[in-house]
Amino acid sequence: MTPHPYGLTVEQRHEPLGLDAARPRLSWKLAAERRGAAQSAYRIVAAPRIVDLDDPDRLLWDTGRRESTEGLLVPWDGPVLASSTRYHWRVTVWDEAGAEGGSARSWFETGLLHRDDWQAVWIGRDHATAPPFDPPQRMPDSVATGTTPPPLYLRKTFHIKEKPVRARLYATARGVYEPRLNGTRVGDHELAPGWTDYHVRLQYQTYDVTDTLRTGDNVLGAVVADGWWSGYVGFDPRRPALHYGDTTAYLAQLVLDFADGSRRVIATDDTWTEGEGPIVVSDLLMGEHVDARRREDALAPVAVLDTDPGPLVAEPDHPVRVTRELAAVTVHRPGPDRHIVDFGQNLVGRVRLTVRGAAAGQRITLRHAEILDGDALYVANLRRAEATDRYVAAGDDTEVFEPRFTFHGFRYVEVQDYPGELAPPDIAAVVLHSDIPWTGRFECSDPAVNRLQANIEWGQRGNFVAVPTDCPQRDERLGWLADAQIFAPTAGRNADVSAFFARWMRDVVSGRTAEGAFRDVAPVVALYREGAPAWGDGGVIIPWYLWRAYGDRAALAESYEAMRGWVAHIRRHNPDLRWRHRTGNSYGDWLQIDATTPRDLLATAYFARSAQIVAEAAAVLGRHGDAAEHRALHTGIRDAFVESYVDGDGTVTGGTQTGYLLALAFGLLPPRLVPAAVAHLAADLDKRGNRLTTGFVGVALLCPVLSEHGRADLAYALLHQDEYPSWGYSIRHGATTIWERWDGWTAHNGFQSPATNSFNHYSLGSVGDWLYGRVAGIDQSPDSVAYRELLLRPLPGGRLTWARAEQETVRGTVHCGWSLEHGLLTVDVTVPPGCTAVLEVPTPDPDSLREGDLPAAGAPGVLRVERTAARATLRLTSGRYTFTATAPTP
Repeated sequence: MTPHPYGLTVEQRHEPLGLDAARPRLSWKLAAERRGAAQSAYRIVAAPRIVDLDDPDRLLWDTGRRESTEGLLVPWDGPVLASSTRYHWRVTVWDEAGAEGGSARSWFETGLLHRDDWQAVWIGRDHATAPPFDPPQRMPDSVATGTTPPPLYLRKTFHIKEKPVRARLYATARGVYEPRLNGTRVGDHELAPGWTDYHVRLQYQTYDVTDTLRTGDNVLGAVVADGWWSGYVGFDPRRPALHYGDTTAYLAQLVLDFADGSRRVIATDDTWTEGEGPIVVSDLLMGEHVDARRREDALAPVAVLDTDPGPLVAEPDHPVRVTRELAAVTVHRPGPDRHIVDFGQNLVGRVRLTVRGAAAGQRITLRHAEILDGDALYVANLRRAEATDRYVAAGDDTEVFEPRFTFHGFRYVEVQDYPGELAPPDIAAVVLHSDIPWTGRFECSDPAVNRLQANIEWGQRGNFVAVPTDCPQRDERLGWLADAQIFAPTAGRNADVSAFFARWMRDVVSGRTAEGAFRDVAPVVALYREGAPAWGDGGVIIPWYLWRAYGDRAALAESYEAMRGWVAHIRRHNPDLRWRHRTGNSYGDWLQIDATTPRDLLATAYFARSAQIVAEAAAVLGRHGDAAEHRALHTGIRDAFVESYVDGDGTVTGGTQTGYLLALAFGLLPPRLVPAAVAHLAADLDKRGNRLTTGFVGVALLCPVLSEHGRADLAYALLHQDEYPSWGYSIRHGATTIWERWDGWTAHNGFQSPATNSFNHYSLGSVGDWLYGRVAGIDQSPDSVAYRELLLRPLPGGRLTWARAEQETVRGTVHCGWSLEHGLLTVDVTVPPGCTAVLEVPTPDPDSLREGDLPAAGAPGVLRVERTAARATLRLTSGRYTFTATAPTP
């Protein structure tokens, strides 16, 4: 079967609605049943309608047949794109022999590409005429002060004589908003427009509302709440006006195209009205209060707050959506006025509560927590975040309460003053996160390791809400750079994070100091200092990751000057090439346990790594002078590191696991000292009974470095460890997400300090990259980009009898798995069309290696077999393979 394209994307999204890229990049993946299949050429055609794709006279763009093996991020070089226009496109591929293969088609639609496309103005509450906010009784303290205004309920009535053939709503807010048309919610976006550096860029969304309009009168509306714009953000107790603004506003225009070619625009202006409604107040951290007795009264005239649209950009990645619902596992009633609901999973989102038979005015309170302390919620770790929702019943037989503009991190909910007995079917957890495509799967024979993988996945879901946050429950939820750079390789195994991280990197870059230093967080709120070692370095590491994993040259190029500037900033203040000055709030190996890694050692190691990455990025971008300069800088830093922190016997100053891991992982040691350093690392683990001491920085390197240097036995011992401190310890004590700390709760000491004690914090879950990359065996060669050249190295070990992983890469599906049975090792692999792979099969008898019924060397698709005493190394073309060999000795 010839290769056929699938998974078509434009700017790394499937059928995007509302692009503002002038030359969007088109991509496709390949699939084929036979071995050795590859693409040798492609042809792209584009047209305004699907039927026009087959009419040469109506094509807008025709590349003709282009000789190319590439199907990744091919830039549009057709005619200049028009605003608010849909383009259909089709790609046809030819195989490696020149025979025509399959075709696939897709579409994308542009947004408002020019500033003068916007007729809308910013509208909001006219505070000069609005009545004073009178908060109801029993409101949260933060709300009862009156500092948080009620959400805006906006409305505009308009009349049309006929239904349009096409209608698009373009909308955004200073705040978070939910658009409505004729009483129906528009779209499925949650917490739009998302969180960006609003001073620099504010995203707008595009909605297809063609089918919602009707002949005659129509009502366009929206509800706008504080959100990140003017709500509580981070742990800064000051009012939000110091972050972005203290007044919510809405900007939108509805564009109607009619069959006769005419167009009409209904935009936000001074003819709209506003008022209040059932949502009394809503805050992302504090919660939402709804009084169902209140009706919408959008009758007051709005104020025009601003006529300049501002720094608008089309939303470039996947929005936050509801992705699933979880039923209650148990409902327990510890007292007459409260129920405790357990959803069995620490998650991020909100609760949907069905209320039956409540009297009008009945008040019901929902409090959220990640963990219980006896029969009570443990909420000390939430700090100032109240995470409390309140509902006042209207008095109907059945009512449903579901907050709209808040979210919480929780497993447990305490429902206070519910009328009667709360039954499990009457309450559900609604899961929210950025709806990035889930593309990876890992599983193995050990249920505890599968639980670890599930905990990693749930931590990623819960902390990828508009930005990659540190934790979703307390008064923080900031985009910490270190957490993100440490976890990015694991995140990219589980999901396609290309557009998500590329968009966030724009906030990382724009948030730099005047001297060119990255910050600790992005978007920049609450913390305005220079980034710390490993934190600021995230601004260098993540763009390089996007290039290696996704081939995103544009993301690398956009960040390059900032990457270069960061290294220059460090060098300027540390001319001796030891990073000891201008280290920000140097965190070291944050939350490491029973050890302290010297902070200047860690900083200097990251200085070396960032200089090395800038050199490599410069070479990719053709900046050869920069590349040479930074290679020399990297050599100098490495020499300084050895001189200052490494003894002649391979001892690294401080003697910590993280110190050795940094030196080994970042290639800072002379080759002659590597075996000794590995021995010192192993000795430290041995003396601790195979227990780790690594914090956020070291933990990502621990198992990969051990495996790379012949000590996979220790890596597996750590993986299976369930005594404190370990991943297994938290799992044994009920963890369903990754904890922030190894000692978040211990049998011997109870809860740790609530100052930093999140039970959903993905950093320590960075081991997930190793589960995919070594345990199952999916990786790419050091010089490969976007998985063009696979490196498949399954690593049987520990108490596992099988493991397997699957990754939907940007080129196609990669699979690698192994099993042990009756002394036989079986390895299954899948290599996408157009890719090649190096497969290492661990076996004491390489001559026993077979593919199906054939000796491996004679099997179709096997290009080369090399043998050593402990393994066979094969070079493969694309296709599916099953190899068997004598199993390795435990």
